[in-house]
Formats: sequence, C-alpha cells, structure tokens
Amino acid sequence: MKLIIAIFITLFPLIAFANSGVPANRHISVHGTAEVLVEPDMAQIIFEVKSIEDTLLEAKRELDGRISLLLEQSDKYGFGQDDVYISGLKSKVYTRVGTESGTVSGDKYLALKTVKVTLKDIKKVDEFIDFAQRLKIDNIKKINGLSSKAKQLEAEATQLAIDNAKAKGNKLAQSFGAELGNVYSISANSSSSDYDASGVKHIILSSHRNSMAARNNESPFTQQQYLGATISVKASINVVFDLKLK
Repeated sequence: MKLIIAIFITLFPLIAFANSGVPANRHISVHGTAEVLVEPDMAQIIFEVKSIEDTLLEAKRELDGRISLLLEQSDKYGFGQDDVYISGLKSKVYTRVGTESGTVSGDKYLALKTVKVTLKDIKKVDEFIDFAQRLKIDNIKKINGLSSKAKQLEAEATQLAIDNAKAKGNKLAQSFGAELGNVYSISANSSSSDYDASGVKHIILSSHRNSMAARNNESPFTQQQYLGATISVKASINVVFDLKLK
C-alpha cells in the first residue's frame, strides 16, 4: 500500500503538468487581439412569413404561393438557390369565440415559415424589401450586413493578432531582461459581427421603417430599422513562448 501511495505522489506532479498546457522551463503566455472594420457589400434579410386561413392546407398553400412569387425575382435581385433558406412549416390553431354571444364560431389555422435571403448587392436591399411588402411579406426579423471578402478579412485580422502577440511578448520579455525563444503552443479564433457603436453611421432602410410604423399607427420616423454600415471582424490568439535569458 505504501509503495502504491508513493508512486501516485511521485506521478501526480507530472500528470498535473501534462494537463497544464505550459512547458516546465521558463516561458511566457501572451494573448494577442485584432479587429478589422469594413463596409458591408452584401446583406442577409430574415423574413417571418405568416398566413391565417380556415384550414391548414389553405394557409400553407397561400404561404407557399407568396414565397414562390418572392423567389421568382431572384435574377432581378441577384440571388441564387444557395442564397435562400426556407424553414420547415410551423402551425397553430386559433379558436374563434363571438365577442357578444361567447359561442365558438370555428377555428382558424396559422401557417408560418422563416425565409432568409442573401443579396450579393447591398444596394438592392431597400428595393427588395419594397417588393416583399407588396407580397405581404413585411415581417422582417433581422438584417445582417455581410462582406464578400470575409475569408480575406479573417486572414488579415489573424495576422494582425499574431503581430500583436509578438509585440506584447517581446516587450514583456525585454522588460525582464529576457528574449523570446521558440513557440511552445498556439491557439486562435476569429469572429465577425455588425459594428454598432456610437458615432458609426448606419444605412436607414426606409421601406421597412415605414411598414413598421404603419402597423403601429406611428410616424415613419418614430421607429427605424438599421443595417450596420460597418462589419467588425475580430481575431485572437494565445501563444506560449519559451524564454531565453540574455
């Protein structure tokens, strides 16, 4: 029993070190970050399309008919089959009750689908939304700004994060009379999002703004739907360097 305990105590520090992710010799861990801002040249519009009819079949047919009319204009607005996502059908039954008599007068069926369309030309967004509204597809859930240079921007942000990590590592090492050695480990990640900070301009989508206001009996300038005019592509990198004494 004593031998087993002794072996476990001897091996435990080695196991703990193996799981720590850092070398046993002198080292420094550095976190590098970077952000690249770019104006979007594409947009993804997310619609919620609804239909209410006396039967679920009628509601589905009416719903699919409007979606089909929307997609028939793909050539005009510059999107293809791969730029469209249509969710599965969701449905709900509403029981109608007379307000005066309180008697049940029948059921209504709601059919609902989410449609996502990516436009490769951001200048066509407003016109496309106007067209969708004429088809009574006017419930816009979200508009995402996108860039056709996404991969290039991610690579640029990653390189800047690498440079940032090296600069931080060199400065810290030199401050303590050392210099960076070989790289022991690296981990990196990147992300992108609409940039919505104070002072950054936005593109106002007037058609969506007006439809939202009309449904709420408000002035067209009371509510505004914005599409961020800048996309933020961020990258971060964690690096562990060996340290060499001067």
